[in-house]
Amino acid sequence: MRSESPSILCVNPFIHDFAAFDFWARPLGLLSIAAVLRKHGVNVWYMDCLDRFYPGNREKVKTLWDGRGPYRKKAIAPPPGLENIPRQYSRYGIEPDWFRQDLENLKENVCIDLILVTSIMTYWAGGVTETISIIKEIFPRVPVVLGGIYASLCTFHAEKYSMADFVITGSGFENLNRIVKEHTGFDMGFNYDVNDPQCLDKLPYPALDMQSKISYAPVLTSVGCPFSCDYCASSFLAPKFLRRSPGSVFMEIKHWNKRYEVENFAFYDDALLINKEEYAHPLFKKIIDSGLELKFHTPNALHVKEITEKTADLMFKAGFKTIRLGLETTDFKNRQFDKKVKEEEFLKAVLNLKKAGFETPQIGAYLLCGLPGQDLDSVKDSFARVKESGIQPTLAYYTPIPHTKMWHMAEKYSRFDLNADPLFTNNTLFPCINQENPDKLIAQIKGE
Repeated sequence: MRSESPSILCVNPFIHDFAAFDFWARPLGLLSIAAVLRKHGVNVWYMDCLDRFYPGNREKVKTLWDGRGPYRKKAIAPPPGLENIPRQYSRYGIEPDWFRQDLENLKENVCIDLILVTSIMTYWAGGVTETISIIKEIFPRVPVVLGGIYASLCTFHAEKYSMADFVITGSGFENLNRIVKEHTGFDMGFNYDVNDPQCLDKLPYPALDMQSKISYAPVLTSVGCPFSCDYCASSFLAPKFLRRSPGSVFMEIKHWNKRYEVENFAFYDDALLINKEEYAHPLFKKIIDSGLELKFHTPNALHVKEITEKTADLMFKAGFKTIRLGLETTDFKNRQFDKKVKEEEFLKAVLNLKKAGFETPQIGAYLLCGLPGQDLDSVKDSFARVKESGIQPTLAYYTPIPHTKMWHMAEKYSRFDLNADPLFTNNTLFPCINQENPDKLIAQIKGE
């Protein structure tokens, strides 16, 4: 058994897409794995192909007040089958030659034993393949392991086309010790037990400090979701709903603020307010009592019926600035794919948020658009109805996702062969709607 510490490189890949923007999007899983490796004696390096603050980039970096900003991009040829889409296809991220040079520099100074690459959207597979192909140019003999969402949802495709030597599915934490031991001979002694109610609290904070700059910090207070909506893969990716203690979450927020002066935090939870009296409320109260001046954002949406007057008041006092509600539709009598929201619950939530002090630009409601067989007039009606309620409608374009209840319906309605390539699941295409001009469709829904 190997005794000396191995050297492992963690890589966040490029994006290939028609559009991409840093909406508080960090590879939290990979950075958490990097933190575990580092804590257990592994020498860790991190390279981010999406680094907006890349040291070698001489262009001016635009960053909004909330930490978000555009990725660097360069036009590339669209992949086969998408040539006729009236939008520019691009690579988002740093220049590939910058990545090559960083890999070369690393190779000259370090003997890398293993390379871990993450993946997110299934239709970003092209960016994953380009990333790994460049890695293989510089490190042809070092094993490359691909994990993440794309790897778990489209395993066969990833094994065939990603160029990774190994593709893993499921939780990276559960697989991590085995992977390191198999490929480096080093036993970290790390054990992640999902049956341990404190398993998330025992993990180190994600290695956000390995980034070039921390313009915001993603925070995850739970893993998984107690619901199982037809269009969502959360329950497949994380079958067990796990939670962190409010004290642990607060200490992490305080850590990033005090040590790195981070002010913006984005909650990545799918169910932040579930059992709020036991989890969210104590967390919000700790933040309020601390006197810290922070800004919180909820890009993954909040459950509407959980926003009571007390909850809204605590959120406002804690420093929440961006509220997104998981509404889906205002056709409350014909909610075909989930039963989470009633009309009175939605209107009451809006009233509570406004009463607490939130203003219209801060509050948005996600409306699902592009579902299989969806009546787009109903989306247009929902868009108008949300505006009438005094908040901002936000279109959430449907992505067909393997292993969800809606997948087979998506196959039936899609004008693409969804099984041929995950590229065709791109929500920009509205794959389950007979409309080849996305911009025209969006304009119609918005009444423009």
